[in-house]
Amino acid sequence: MDFSECYQDSVSSIAAAARSGCRKQVRRLIRSGFSADCRDNRGWNALHEAAAAGSKGCVQELLSAVSAARSRRDCTAYVNSLTHEGESACFLAAKRGHLAVVRLLLRARANINQLTNDLSCPLYAAVDGGFEEIVELLVRKGAEINGTHTASCWTCLHQAVYKGHTLIVRILVNVCNLEALDDHKISPLFVAAQYGQRECLEILINAGANVNVQAADLATALLIASQEGHQACVDLLLDSSADPNIACSRDWFQLAIHAAAQFGHLGVLRRLIAVTDRGCDRGTDMVSPLYLAVNSHQHQCVEVLLRESYSPDAQDCSGILGLSSPLSLALSFTSHKPYSESVRLLVAAGAQFNKDDWIYALATDQTDLLQLVLEHRWLSGPDTSTSHGCSPSSHARARLEPQELQDLLHVALGQIDFAPSWLPLLLRAGLEPSLLLGPQMFEQAGSEVLNYLLEFVNWPTLPPTLRNILARRQEEGTWEPRPHLESISCLAHICRLQVRAMLGSDALMRTDIIQELPLPRILHPFLQFRDIREPG
Repeated sequence: MDFSECYQDSVSSIAAAARSGCRKQVRRLIRSGFSADCRDNRGWNALHEAAAAGSKGCVQELLSAVSAARSRRDCTAYVNSLTHEGESACFLAAKRGHLAVVRLLLRARANINQLTNDLSCPLYAAVDGGFEEIVELLVRKGAEINGTHTASCWTCLHQAVYKGHTLIVRILVNVCNLEALDDHKISPLFVAAQYGQRECLEILINAGANVNVQAADLATALLIASQEGHQACVDLLLDSSADPNIACSRDWFQLAIHAAAQFGHLGVLRRLIAVTDRGCDRGTDMVSPLYLAVNSHQHQCVEVLLRESYSPDAQDCSGILGLSSPLSLALSFTSHKPYSESVRLLVAAGAQFNKDDWIYALATDQTDLLQLVLEHRWLSGPDTSTSHGCSPSSHARARLEPQELQDLLHVALGQIDFAPSWLPLLLRAGLEPSLLLGPQMFEQAGSEVLNYLLEFVNWPTLPPTLRNILARRQEEGTWEPRPHLESISCLAHICRLQVRAMLGSDALMRTDIIQELPLPRILHPFLQFRDIREPG
């Protein structure tokens, strides 16, 4: 940092003249006996000022004066004198792009590889500034091209690629080590992929750089380009035989496709889907990219993966990520708020529910998630997707697996307090009510819930154990039956139970099959139990 404006009195007259490029003034001051080596508060002398200002004339005056007054050794020491930051005149000239001054200083035996306090050098400074002619000159004069600079141990090629100086990269790839690694084992090609320097990446690939190079953490150039969303770099790497199936993590089998899914880069994701081994979708000890997309709320990536036939159930990753399924992960984000778009997509794709998943749908008075499930899944009975009378929309539904249904019932009977919310939905969706007829429900359900459930069965034919529970609860005042429940079921009710048994609960309640029966339309609501008042 230049503090000269704050400390004007510390800058010598000859240095001030050199800074302003006044060659005649510099010559006059030298002849008047002023020292060319007087330093300011930064350790700068007149040569530093002239080189930084790019004043070729002032540099020539200073070098001529020193050469005439001192020995060759002392003259070389003057040319290579350093500021408090370890900067030589050659470094300052290269850093600011003063080609003619650099040439003069090299002829005066400037140290071409002198390092600054922060490990930079003239070549690195010229590369950083994008000064092609100076870079070409320094390389031709024998500058160290593979030295490491900065605390990260970058080479000049790393920096040229990072800055996107393609002309300089073209110069360096012919002389530099293409596979030079920094302190994280990152090569210049990796840097190009990371920062989206597509032209530099192409130059390196054409020069023979390894496209499958891996950093210390096993990340590949393809993975980092996918993570950052650099579509052009991803396409170039894949077209150049980069392997999308190299494991990129020591913790779990991470691939480039996982990074694209996690960070929501749709174009990259689509390209990788076409070339990535599908074993990652369901393979043991692997992780489906669906997990990453769900975890990062990248709903569009979830949709793309499902559309490309990635399994909505994936593999059980309890041992790796502590998650049993993508659906379980998506549901974990729904607490105290509506289900996410990822949940909707997974349910629509047929994701299976386990006991823990059903809790999110049943242990609440909010029914939006349960309604979503019932829109896409049949509860029981035969596969009705091709049954007579099914509406077109029903073809997309899948039947609950026996274990899913068993888990649903287990959770439902454990959440009887919320039965006023879930019971009407389940029964109207075609759940066989006999599955709920047990001591647990009859002991714990509220009066209105019991009455609602009884409307879907032939109540006089209940087993004695259940009738005894009802009698006891009625005597205790914890159950008050609706008037007609204390008499024999009417013939109309018996008939609709028989119709339901013949057609199947699912078909009756959730398809248009009833409209094809030779019955007056006025009977349709009755046959579908729509006349029954839901529990409050």
